[in-house]
Amino acid sequence: MEKTSKNTFYITTPIYYVNDIPHIGHAYTTIIADALSRYKKLAGYDVFFLTGTDEHGQKVEKSAAEKGLKPIELADKVVGRFKNLWQALNISYDGFIRTTATRHEQGVQKIFKILLDKGDIYKGLYEGWYCVSCENFLPEDVREDDQGRKFCPDCEKEAGIVSEKTYFFRLSAYQKPLLDFYKKYPKFVRPKSRMNEVVSFVRQGLKDLSITRTTVRWGIPVPGDPEHTIYVWFDALHNYLTGIGYDLDKKTFERYWPADIHLIGKDILRFHAVFWPAFLMAAGFPLPGTILGHGWWLKDESKMSKSRGNVLDPHVILDTLGPDPLRYFLLREIPIGLDGNFSHEGFLHRVNSDLANDLGNLVQRTLTMISKYFGGLLGDVAPENESDGHLREEFERKKKTVLGYYDDYALNKVLEEMWTYINSVNRYLADNEPWKVAKDPEQKHRLSRILYQSAAAIRTIAVLLYPIMPDSMNKVWDLVGEEGSIGEQRLANLHFEDLPADRSIKKPSALFPRVDLKDFLEEKKAEAAPKIQAVKEDKMEQITFDEFKKMDLRVAEILKAEKVEGTDKLLKLEVDIGTEKRQLVAGVADVYTPEDLVGKKLIVIVNLQPAVIRGVESRGMLLAAEIDNKAVIPFFGPDVPAGAKVK
Repeated sequence: MEKTSKNTFYITTPIYYVNDIPHIGHAYTTIIADALSRYKKLAGYDVFFLTGTDEHGQKVEKSAAEKGLKPIELADKVVGRFKNLWQALNISYDGFIRTTATRHEQGVQKIFKILLDKGDIYKGLYEGWYCVSCENFLPEDVREDDQGRKFCPDCEKEAGIVSEKTYFFRLSAYQKPLLDFYKKYPKFVRPKSRMNEVVSFVRQGLKDLSITRTTVRWGIPVPGDPEHTIYVWFDALHNYLTGIGYDLDKKTFERYWPADIHLIGKDILRFHAVFWPAFLMAAGFPLPGTILGHGWWLKDESKMSKSRGNVLDPHVILDTLGPDPLRYFLLREIPIGLDGNFSHEGFLHRVNSDLANDLGNLVQRTLTMISKYFGGLLGDVAPENESDGHLREEFERKKKTVLGYYDDYALNKVLEEMWTYINSVNRYLADNEPWKVAKDPEQKHRLSRILYQSAAAIRTIAVLLYPIMPDSMNKVWDLVGEEGSIGEQRLANLHFEDLPADRSIKKPSALFPRVDLKDFLEEKKAEAAPKIQAVKEDKMEQITFDEFKKMDLRVAEILKAEKVEGTDKLLKLEVDIGTEKRQLVAGVADVYTPEDLVGKKLIVIVNLQPAVIRGVESRGMLLAAEIDNKAVIPFFGPDVPAGAKVK
């Protein structure tokens, strides 16, 4: 089956898991998809942009129970948060699919039945190491530690052995078809390094895949065998079909499938580049065009995740600056495929340097001069001279290059090219000095030509940057006298000289105000403090004094400290608690070096039940404040003896 229309473009994000809270990592994926979607619409394509939520599985079931909610109640709450964030980020999706939707459940069950009847799904018994957090069986090459345990290589949490009856998908039968497909379509997975990973994995051999559970109730029942629930990845991946009408709206489905691009994070590459095409081959569907695996946004050199406690809430930025500065920063800072480390300092540098100084100042001074010297109407302009023509000709070259980068999904290169053009326009103004030309009444027509060239350039810049910064560029579009939205335009009709000289130009206000880092961070802390306190007070449970007295808090002196091998944040400490020496494990290595801590005295809870953390026994816990996800330990002076009681 091929698309009924050759001029369609179907792009998807992953569906986001409702056990998580929306953070900048989710925003990054969705902003990329939105920018590509808007670009393709400007290029004249009939676009369908799908996003949504993954709402089934053991993690959701467990989280809901902990909160005293039904799973669907938890899902409804988190779905609302995602939709609110997409609205704040100006995400223009065309479809939103929830895996709890009836249309999705029916579509998944139909495909399951097709593969069962075909023999590509069969019933058997599975035993293996399973990560509840990732809802995935561990690869067999993950080694056990000296305690006989295995830890998930993705989330680092301890896995458990699962043994149960299950339905298997005959993945082993698709090893050769997949390798043949990869060879025929080498750009199926991008970037190339990710394709190399996928091919290497498949060449090592594929084993049949367990795709149902009997121990999880929150999910789609297996048709004809409701004791089994369809495993989350077989369930979730088929959203790309059900989201455009599979089994319900044949016309829409055939119009858009196969997808042109599945945009995903690199951590779910195997599911999309191995399992998903095998499922599609088995069911007889054409395969998507490209799996584009982007990198992670890191905080403190770690992937952002709720479990690590290092997520960045985009609303902190959006409430002050709006969506476009964040959209610009995330797409400019790193190429798609590489990891980036988020910092407020780096973000605000881009806002002040690129947006306020380069682009904002260009718009401000050009349109202000048109208003000041011509009342907003340029009127007759002098003929182009050589430098004027160079600016127009540079636009034609840049337009071709920029559109090529958009087509290649290289959004950071789009922005690099656009900023070289913005800098060229700024140099043009500096070289021609319209503020000096304005002093000579005989040069009025020359002045109008200089400002016309700059305004015409600004108009074209607005269109080419619109997919990435739609709000701001629509404001520029309005300032240069255009009607409607840039989204209604077509790139084929974009020409430098299409700005009428007699167009009424509006006087601008600051497009991107400069932001002081210190003031911004202090303001955000002040705003966040009452919210954080309210949350803490909401969740805090009162205890009796007798319950408090059960905690044995003592001063401990750190005798030895060393890093726990294979970890970034864990330190193994030997402490003297007055009556004996104890071994503790503490997650403070991102703040304190072992040398910082030896000889220091601090507070330890000594009557906690012992725990084993990454293979190291910990008999107690140190106390520390948490500031911006960093540990701050209160230390005692030398006159406080080890073993002293803390009350």
